[in-house]
Amino acid sequence: MSTPTPSKDSIPLAVGIIVTAVFAMSIGDMVVKGMGTQSQIGMWQLFALRSALLVPLLLAVGLYLGLRGSLLPQSWRWVSLRSLLLVLVWVAYYAALPHMPFAAAAAALYTLPLFMVAFSALWTHDTVTPLQGVAALLGFVGVGLILRPGGDAFTLYALLPVFGAALFAFAMVLTRVHCKDEHPLALAFSLHGMFVVLGALGLIVVTMLPLGTPDGFMTAAWQAMDQQEWLRMALLAAMLLVASVGTAMAYQKAPISIVGTFEFSYVGFATIWGFLFFAERPDLPTFAGLILITAAGILAVRR
Repeated sequence: MSTPTPSKDSIPLAVGIIVTAVFAMSIGDMVVKGMGTQSQIGMWQLFALRSALLVPLLLAVGLYLGLRGSLLPQSWRWVSLRSLLLVLVWVAYYAALPHMPFAAAAAALYTLPLFMVAFSALWTHDTVTPLQGVAALLGFVGVGLILRPGGDAFTLYALLPVFGAALFAFAMVLTRVHCKDEHPLALAFSLHGMFVVLGALGLIVVTMLPLGTPDGFMTAAWQAMDQQEWLRMALLAAMLLVASVGTAMAYQKAPISIVGTFEFSYVGFATIWGFLFFAERPDLPTFAGLILITAAGILAVRR
């Protein structure tokens, strides 16, 4: 059996793919933010159904391509931990979305390159360059400008995307250290399986326990869905599929420093959707914070 020839880098293709993937992700998250304030569908039902639509598709693709064995991870422990961490990232982010401006939540989440630099230095012994040190300082200032701890508008919800960013960075370092030999299909299959499991468990908990506000986005029990809700769920599944596959393809086609730079277009899309659909107009400190965090992230992924 011949060994496949490694594909050459294609920077224009990678840039186009990552911007498309990030655009799809921002569309999906914009829909979720709207659901948090307008829909009766809760976060746990969203997690369970969205990934339940994708698991059979991933299984079918794996079987069609003759990759049946690739659906199973080599290390269940590390792959399961990675999947759990990533699900918790979206728990934190989606819990915050209904309670803060889209652009601010996006910028707080995209502090993740700063955490990646710190965690890589701790666990993979990567060298932290002076440029990355400057990036960490800029990112810290940017987060402070957006969240403004101690201010009248500050809520604890604002810390959730930052916590999610730390979890995501830890998951990526874990991927590099313990899951680098896993097939991407196995990682995707495990992730969406974890979404289904935790979504179902969350539904059981909010149904059986008196949580005070059962109509909230995080505490809503199972709701019957009409055709519009099913179409919305299918859209969310499709956007997630485009985002996850596109991101993987982009990082295979060009260096991390280039792809990571254009991944920050998510913050720009979030700002636009917040303005168009949620009447959110960032004030001057928030806008300055958005710029600083974006600049910090770009510097952090460069060498």
